[in-house]
Amino acid sequence: MAWGQMAAKRKRGALAPGKAKRAKRAPSAGKAAPEGGPRERSIPPQENNGIPPQEYSIPPPVSQGKWKNKERVLIFSSRGINFRTRHLMQDLRTLMPHSKADTKMDRKDQLFVINEVCEMKNCNKCIFFEAKKKQDLYMWLSNTPQGPSAKFLVQNVHTLAELKMTGNCLRGSRPLLSFDPIFDREPHYALLKELFIQIFGTPQYHPKSQPFVDHVFTFTITDERIWFRNYQIIEEDASLVEIGPRFVLNLIKIFQGSFGGPTLYENPHYQSPNMHRRLLRLSVAAKFREKQQVKEVQKIKKKGTKVLVEEDPTEVVFETPAEEKPVEIQLVKPESKPIVKDKKKLRKIQRKKQKKLFRTEGSA
Repeated sequence: MAWGQMAAKRKRGALAPGKAKRAKRAPSAGKAAPEGGPRERSIPPQENNGIPPQEYSIPPPVSQGKWKNKERVLIFSSRGINFRTRHLMQDLRTLMPHSKADTKMDRKDQLFVINEVCEMKNCNKCIFFEAKKKQDLYMWLSNTPQGPSAKFLVQNVHTLAELKMTGNCLRGSRPLLSFDPIFDREPHYALLKELFIQIFGTPQYHPKSQPFVDHVFTFTITDERIWFRNYQIIEEDASLVEIGPRFVLNLIKIFQGSFGGPTLYENPHYQSPNMHRRLLRLSVAAKFREKQQVKEVQKIKKKGTKVLVEEDPTEVVFETPAEEKPVEIQLVKPESKPIVKDKKKLRKIQRKKQKKLFRTEGSA
């Protein structure tokens, strides 16, 4: 029993099962050991046969620089967005490690309230998705609270979850930003380029970012619209594979302030979704009216083409007249047939008539 009790006792200084001893960093040469603690004598390499003493070292952090660019982007939306917009918003938050999220904003609130929300969230940039009529999606890019801000109509949205996007990248890695040469020619595009750089560019040495560059954001201008694409950079041959998401931005206006203020630029090529749908309905109605007009013209042509042709006197030459049957005149009134509904009564009447005939023949 005494031996079992001794075996059950834990030794002094032993660790509980499942716990590992934490590695200690070796004390530097300039610092002395604390009083009361174990004193260790540093053994020079000559005394230890040229073998340096074993030391526990902690690896340095991956990012050794200092985080100076404190850009923070607030990404949220208004109420009434559909599932595709929600997935797009989540994809942007995943690709941008310097972003923050917030609850959906009520439709009745003014857009100036967003500046206060960004101030409470300690954000100086904002991406706000505004939904209207449950079918139109607008995107606001703003530099809060001073401005400027830009409003876009978002079209042709495709998210990361779609199977056609086969690329992949490291979560939190910093992207390259590629811009179309047209961004440097026009002044309003140059302003948008600087806004895109400050919003979509991940700050260097950000705590949530990784020091790798394995994907690229491209902003291309085609058909007076900005096309956003995200590609993976393959290491072997530096080819590009699309990751997603993808969408098209149709610029509406650029404002001097944040979510309002004087208008700096208005897109003359912009057409609102309501006007676009109205033109589509008018085109369908015009096609229907055109079909009805074609039918009426065909009816008029059919009536006008009927010409009365005179009778040809030679048509009757080869006609053979049909034989005329003699007309028979009936002098005796036909017997009226009695209307009898019951068949048995009809048979009795016929039998009586036959009997009368036999009697008259017999008497004759």
